[in-house]
Amino acid sequence: MSIAFLVTTLIAVATPGTGVLYTLSAGLAHGRRASVIAAFGCMLGIVPHVLATVSGLAALLHTSALAFGIVKYLGVAYLVYLAWSTLRDRSELVVSAQAAPADLSARTVVTTAVLVNLLNPKLTIFFVAFLPQFASATGEMVVLSGVFMALTFVVFAVYGVFAAAMRDRVLGRPRVVVWLRRFFAVSFAALGVKLALT
Repeated sequence: MSIAFLVTTLIAVATPGTGVLYTLSAGLAHGRRASVIAAFGCMLGIVPHVLATVSGLAALLHTSALAFGIVKYLGVAYLVYLAWSTLRDRSELVVSAQAAPADLSARTVVTTAVLVNLLNPKLTIFFVAFLPQFASATGEMVVLSGVFMALTFVVFAVYGVFAAAMRDRVLGRPRVVVWLRRFFAVSFAALGVKLALT
C-alpha cells in the first residue's frame, strides 16, 4: 500500500458528497450515535461497488450507457426523495441525553445511508478508474478496498460526531433549525441535479 493511495483515498473520502451530507444531517438531527451508525451505513453502501469492481460487473456499468443511466436515475430519484422528506420534516429536534439514542432507529439510518452510496454510480466508476492504478491482482484490490472503506467510516464518523457536538448550540434556535433543514434539502436536491447531469 503506497502513500499515494492513502493520500488520494483521504482526499476522495473527505470531499463532501452525499455520504458526508447524510452523516452530518444524522449527527445534527439525531445525535452522536446516529451519526456513527450513518457512517457505518455509508461504508456498507460501498461493498456492492467493490464487489462489482472485483467481479468485473463494474466494467459493464462503465461501458453501458443504459446500465449507467438506470443506476444514475435511481440515485437521482432517491436524492430528490431525501430532499423532499427533509423539507417536509416538521418534527421537533430535542437535545436530550436520554432521547437522542432512540431518536431514530438504527435500521432506518443504516438503510438510508446504504442507499445513498449504493445508488451512486460514480462510486463504481471511481473504483474502476482508481483501484487498477494501485493494484493488479484481485487480492490486492480487495485489501485496498477494505482500507478505502475503513477510512470512509473513520472520516464520516468524525464529520458526524462533530455535527452532533454542535446540536446544543444549533437546535436551541428554531430559526436555525428551519434554515438547516432547508440547507440539507437544497443540498440533496443539488447533488441529485449534479448526478443527473453526469
